[in-house]
Amino acid sequence: MPLVTPGADQMPRSGIRRVMDAAWASGRPFIGMHVGEPSFTPPDHVIRAAEEAYERGDTHYVANAGVPALREALAVKLRESNGIEADPAQVIVSAGGAQALHLALSMTVAAGDEVLIPDPGWPNYAMAVGLLQATPVRYRLTPEQGFVPRVDELLALMTPRTRVIILNSPSNPLGTVVPGDVIEELVRFAERNDIWLLSDECYDALTYGVEHVSPARFDRSGVVLSAFSFSKTYAMTGVRVGYLVTPPEVAATAAKLQEPMIACVNAPAQAAAVAALTGPQDQVEFMRSSYAERRELAMAKLTEVGIPFVEPRGAFYIWVDVSARTGGSVEDWAVRLLERHQVAVAPGTAFGAGGEGWARLSLAADGDDIVRGIERIGEME
Repeated sequence: MPLVTPGADQMPRSGIRRVMDAAWASGRPFIGMHVGEPSFTPPDHVIRAAEEAYERGDTHYVANAGVPALREALAVKLRESNGIEADPAQVIVSAGGAQALHLALSMTVAAGDEVLIPDPGWPNYAMAVGLLQATPVRYRLTPEQGFVPRVDELLALMTPRTRVIILNSPSNPLGTVVPGDVIEELVRFAERNDIWLLSDECYDALTYGVEHVSPARFDRSGVVLSAFSFSKTYAMTGVRVGYLVTPPEVAATAAKLQEPMIACVNAPAQAAAVAALTGPQDQVEFMRSSYAERRELAMAKLTEVGIPFVEPRGAFYIWVDVSARTGGSVEDWAVRLLERHQVAVAPGTAFGAGGEGWARLSLAADGDDIVRGIERIGEME
């Protein structure tokens, strides 16, 4: 039979999946702290807006870049919440944040190019880059440097083939938030080196005691592409609505690329997204407050059982140091934890080699489960 492309054939499967597969195959109840799936449902008015769209028969094609009402509402949100001045024409509605990232990479990366990606970082970055027959080049985020990128180290990784640097703040898996002065320095780095900065801001609404700073605030040369999502903020992971914000010069290119990729995001989902942005925000604040409470529970319990961790300042994950307990591979340790104590966590190496000895715990789980899960982790030898 004909061969599939090397990019597709060689794309690694997510390292989280080994734990997920083992959990499902066990047939036993388990405490799930391995996936970033909110434990909430979307606000009622959001669900109702989608229902009304179906009832009206709004089930036909819409513009590739999204319906005007949503793009206009997003321009307002970007200005008021992110400090980004963007015309609605610069906002491209996507099928979730993942597709926004793929869209951005599709118009900036060619076969043989290189993309700087964080390590530890979301595994889908490397997957998406590889599918485009480009090469992911990992830049290390280390505890000694506060898990913050260093421009001098990035410069050492640059080659004539470097086209993009991906920045993720708040971070999945680290829960860290990059300070504003470092964000500005990274934008200037991209400008000086004539490369794109692709900013993944999926968790922009979820910070605790610190400000989320969008790189596009500092963009003077049109080098920043910003990807956002409704998935985490509004618990709409399965609804699949995100958006990409581009410089004016490439907005039309981004919009036309949606035609062969997805044609358009489904109309009822976009109606739900409009309602999410323009309706009451009390449920959003309730969810954020709940994650903040779970964060406090997790930190207190980890301290009690003697497991070091990185204080999460954003997203809903906590990065824990289990190097003294693994006896080697953290992935093997995560499988043993599931088998012995029925607790599922994401092994740090799912996010890059820099995650060896670490594990990501999701605070999207119920608070009682988080406490019980950490207690059981403390019992692992």
